[in-house]
Amino acid sequence: MTQLISLDNVSVEINHQKILDDVSLSINLNQIITLLGPNGAGKSTMVKVILGLIPHTSGEIKRLANLTIGYIPQSINLNPTLPITVKRFMHLNKKLKNKDIINSLSLVEAEYLIDKSIHQLSGGELQRVLLAQALAKRPQLLILDEPTQGLDVNGQILLYDLIVSAKKQFNCGVLMVSHDLHLVMAKTDEVICLNHHICCSGTPAIVSNDPEFISLFGGHCASQIAVYKHCHNHQHDFCQKHTDFNQ
Repeated sequence: MTQLISLDNVSVEINHQKILDDVSLSINLNQIITLLGPNGAGKSTMVKVILGLIPHTSGEIKRLANLTIGYIPQSINLNPTLPITVKRFMHLNKKLKNKDIINSLSLVEAEYLIDKSIHQLSGGELQRVLLAQALAKRPQLLILDEPTQGLDVNGQILLYDLIVSAKKQFNCGVLMVSHDLHLVMAKTDEVICLNHHICCSGTPAIVSNDPEFISLFGGHCASQIAVYKHCHNHQHDFCQKHTDFNQ
């Protein structure tokens, strides 16, 4: 299995406060890793360290040579008075040609948005456009920081399905930061639970039964994850309704 990036005992200290403490992990091709943790646990800091946006205080980070990364941030700030269509927004990546933009939007079922003002998009439409922009790089590693924040359940499911489809098409690795516990667990290969240090990690089934995970998120969340994971593999439509009913 090709390793894209690895962190070995990485720590980050900002203003004399340790944000990450001896974190070790690796991300491989064709693997989806989900990073979970409470607010202030250091999840976004870890993403920025992996992207090289902030330095680490100690430890070692290794990246595959010429690693190509597609990134969807937690939020973007666009001047509401600036008239910009989806097409012009995609052209902010100077290397993209019109056919590249159309192809990328098609990958996320959003080609019909190409001439629409980016300010008029719904939350789900904007996330698909951001995903299209990230995929236009044909990334080896796709990083998404809270990609479904603010979306309803149907929007979350659609976006996660598109992410899984992209992983299969490009054979890329995926790192997601998420709070959508019961939904995202059904889409991920490995879960890393972070609270400044790695509390626990492993498959969704293992992590959802880990005492440290239950301590952070509660037994109710763990049981919801177990139910959804089982249902997703067998009777998705019926069990999704059952899971929603129990929320």
